Amino acid sequence: MSSDVVLTAALRNNLLSLQSTQNLIDTTQLRLATGLKVNSALDSPSNFFAAQSLDNRASDLTRLLDGVGQSIRTIEAADNGITALTNLVEQAQSITSSARDELAASEGEARVTGTVDLSDVSDLTTIGLQATEILRITTTDDSGNQITENITIGSGSAEGLAATITNNFADNRAGEITASLNDEGFLSIESSDGRSFTITTDPTTGGTTDIQAAGFAGLGLGDIVEVIDNGTGAGTAVASATVIAGNTLASISIFEGTGGNVAEAGDAVNGSFVDNDGNTIITGVDDTIDISVNNGTAVSFDASTGGTFQDLVDTINQDTSVNELIEANFDSATGQLSIISLSDDVDNVQLRVTGTAGSTFNIGLGDTSGNLNPLTTTGANTVDQTFTFNSSTAGLDSLANDYNNIRTQIDSLVSDASYRGVNLLNGDDLTTFFNENNSSQLTTEGATFTANGLGLNEASFRSSAAIELTSTQSREALSSVRSFGSSLANNLSIIQTREDFTKSTINTLKAGADDLTVADQNEEGANLLALQTRQTLGVTSLSLASQSQQAVLRLF
Repeated sequence: MSSDVVLTAALRNNLLSLQSTQNLIDTTQLRLATGLKVNSALDSPSNFFAAQSLDNRASDLTRLLDGVGQSIRTIEAADNGITALTNLVEQAQSITSSARDELAASEGEARVTGTVDLSDVSDLTTIGLQATEILRITTTDDSGNQITENITIGSGSAEGLAATITNNFADNRAGEITASLNDEGFLSIESSDGRSFTITTDPTTGGTTDIQAAGFAGLGLGDIVEVIDNGTGAGTAVASATVIAGNTLASISIFEGTGGNVAEAGDAVNGSFVDNDGNTIITGVDDTIDISVNNGTAVSFDASTGGTFQDLVDTINQDTSVNELIEANFDSATGQLSIISLSDDVDNVQLRVTGTAGSTFNIGLGDTSGNLNPLTTTGANTVDQTFTFNSSTAGLDSLANDYNNIRTQIDSLVSDASYRGVNLLNGDDLTTFFNENNSSQLTTEGATFTANGLGLNEASFRSSAAIELTSTQSREALSSVRSFGSSLANNLSIIQTREDFTKSTINTLKAGADDLTVADQNEEGANLLALQTRQTLGVTSLSLASQSQQAVLRLF
């Protein structure tokens, strides 16, 4: 066409060379500006998509790192809870140890506590008592001799009656028995130095001068002091209860009637037996011995058939109505019959001995010195006796309250150990994922560490059995907490290791992508400098190529 510019071959070749150089300069400048040698699939499809795959996986793993980090925080929150929980359980253990010491000290005291608030009673005659009635308390002195104080009720206050009991034993004896109203206003009567004592009416009269059933009920002792046959055969009602220290009701040593040897478990109960001084304590028991707990249904043993002491023990221990509450034993080495309270629910044990003409059953239950003689029958009589076990002291009650407060704090602490809705101490599980398709994971199993979950039942500390059970529970709870803490530490270590591994993998993936796409700045800089030099040379070459045409101008 006439409008086309006519270029010589030399000019056109130089022009093309300059255009190619400019394109290379543009590409190099882009690489320097972006730092990448592959900016799109057009640059290098293979490298571009390979690098994109590596970057995508690195991005997925980076997002997983956030979840891994939160898992670490969740476990750290649980570990903080475990540390505090360990301290609480150890404190609970310390309390049970203190309770054991307190019980050891308190077992030197026999104690009976009423169930009626008498703090506002100013006149005892208004609650079923008569001023002339007598309360008889029998115990032993330091030499083991039997001593008795007859306390006239009078018409004064309940607090005055307690003071009278204390003062009578302080003035006439050596202070073996004291009485008071506790913080709840209940009448409490207790001994010292482990001596048992009997609350009774005068067994020779049973008349109006003795406290009747209504009077004991008014004092809150109605379920403790039982109105019984007085053993005279006349059917006169009296009241009696023997209060012992600790949780074991033991007899004196029983000896065979001949030979001076102690009785053995295989000896027949209806045989003839004596005490250490040769006095007859069992003979002609040809009827029944009944044992009941808390005024319940009696376990009956037929003593007329030649049953042995072991048979009597087995009858008690095999009866399902009482064998979870009491346990009987006969020690052939000492010749002692004993009944042990196994539960805090045992308030008292009742024995009834029914004998025939000329029978005797006097084994000194409740007083191993044999001087208190709380259970005695001679002749064709029926004699009942109630034995009351020592209950908690104020110190034990306080310790039990402290223990139960710790149980409450354990529940509160567990509730507060949650992190973002996950509570490993309250049964929740935590799953941590380590790769982009969730095929690699770790599940941290939680545990229920509330007080009930740890097996820490509410404490009462009323008996050595209860204290030992609580001690066992707290010891096992501490073992469970420590074991779980070790498991948490192991899982935390695994997660932290995987976190470090994931970070390293991300760096590797990014480095691999960079290997495929990132430009070498030094190389590209050198390339640009070379291209700029080439461009300058190209321009010079283009100028030289046009000089032949410039010579035509000289013709004009």
